[in-house]
Amino acid sequence: MLCAISGEVPEEPVVSKKSGLLFERRLVERHILDSGKCPVTGEALAMDDIVPVKTNKAVKPRPLQAASIPGLLGIFQNEWDALMLSNFALEQQLHTARQELSHALYQHDAACRVIARLKKERDEARTLLSEAERKIPLLSASEPSAAVTNGKRSVEDYDVGPDGKRIRPGITNDIIEELSSCNTLLSAQRKKRQVPPTLTPLETLESFTQLSSHPLHKTSKPGILSADIHPSKDIIATGGVDATAVTSVKFVPQDELFVTGSADKTIRLWQGADDGNYNCLHVLKDHTAEVQAVTVHATHKYFVSASLDNTWCFYDLASGLCHAQVGDPSANEGFTSASFHPDGLILGTGTSEAAVKIWDVKSQSNVATFDGHLGPVTAVSFSENGYFLATAASDGAKLWDLRKLRNFRSFAPYDSDTPTNAVEFDFSGSYLALAGSDIRVYQVANVKVEWNSIKTLPDLSGSGKITCVKFGPDSKYLAVGSMEDRHLRIFGPAGKDDSEEA
Repeated sequence: MLCAISGEVPEEPVVSKKSGLLFERRLVERHILDSGKCPVTGEALAMDDIVPVKTNKAVKPRPLQAASIPGLLGIFQNEWDALMLSNFALEQQLHTARQELSHALYQHDAACRVIARLKKERDEARTLLSEAERKIPLLSASEPSAAVTNGKRSVEDYDVGPDGKRIRPGITNDIIEELSSCNTLLSAQRKKRQVPPTLTPLETLESFTQLSSHPLHKTSKPGILSADIHPSKDIIATGGVDATAVTSVKFVPQDELFVTGSADKTIRLWQGADDGNYNCLHVLKDHTAEVQAVTVHATHKYFVSASLDNTWCFYDLASGLCHAQVGDPSANEGFTSASFHPDGLILGTGTSEAAVKIWDVKSQSNVATFDGHLGPVTAVSFSENGYFLATAASDGAKLWDLRKLRNFRSFAPYDSDTPTNAVEFDFSGSYLALAGSDIRVYQVANVKVEWNSIKTLPDLSGSGKITCVKFGPDSKYLAVGSMEDRHLRIFGPAGKDDSEEA
């Protein structure tokens, strides 16, 4: 009799009461101690269930086949044949396992492709829905969705944490990938970018004078706080000291859409209609203090607002959803100005405590801080070459080299009681305008070469408090607003009026 485990004649044979199988004592005892089961049937088995078998202890003679060399060769041949058969069976099993694994991997790859296609279709459907909502704002207002009711965002758009604060969805990986792709494309284009031949030449700009004056914001409190120009339609939008003072206004270049920030702590998104009017799509109430600036990203899908509550918010233009609200816990200063870098991955902000902070939009982290101004930083503007940042405060204007993170030039055009309220590069990056008690235009040079003053335009409002200055397309004109006056003034070449009425 052979052992059911080793297949050899046992030296100390025992038999199981339950199965009747024969085992080598030491082998079955070890298996029982490890698992408590019969090694063959898998049934529960204890030491009391095995019984020793009495056998003849006489030495068993060697088998006849092992008594001669031909017999041994025959045994070896049989063992070799058995080994080859076992190896063949293992190879067949391996081949079958490989086929099953290959099939499973193919199914997994196909499933991933289907999921990716469904995600793409979902994103395309969301984009189409967003575009439809922007094109038919009246229909959206008459049939409000769960997200927007009468132009106001529902609180249900956000999850609320245990502390009662809203939980933002964050700037997702898909958005970061979109911002990075835009950055790569614009960076490559910028290296090949040439000054447009239609740009107003230096000699023409030197002849600028007032072409027209438009009385706007007819309220008891005069004053224009902000302005922006649609780059392709020559339309000017202004924000004034009205019941809810509009502190900042920005067009979205690709759409009939613009964004405003106000002293009443809100941001509003406005959609153009066929009758020439603009309807309010969203009223966003994420800030707890006056909104000082809004700036639109180069993708024209997102924008940022900056507030005196020491936070800036990253919004989706189509839905008005706030993806992230970013603050600086190390400071108590509020944000007084903001602007996106032309490539879109950097955000520049000015603070009420004279600091200029540079943020990485992807990580929402403060990556650089520029000190040196006196008083609140009233304006920030990036040059289209991507290397320069211009800032304005009560002590004048400063130019910063973003490559070496240092101030390389300062302008102090006015006395200590007259702040510089506005600073603006034109779209070509060839001219720089700053404004306070007058308007001064400089020719853009580089870090080592002097920036020459081209033209000084007077403040015809008589207030001495110019608040905003904007270059028209190709610098064909300048739009200027001031604090103590309701008039938007257009400056351009003498004898011409290329501007549209605001």
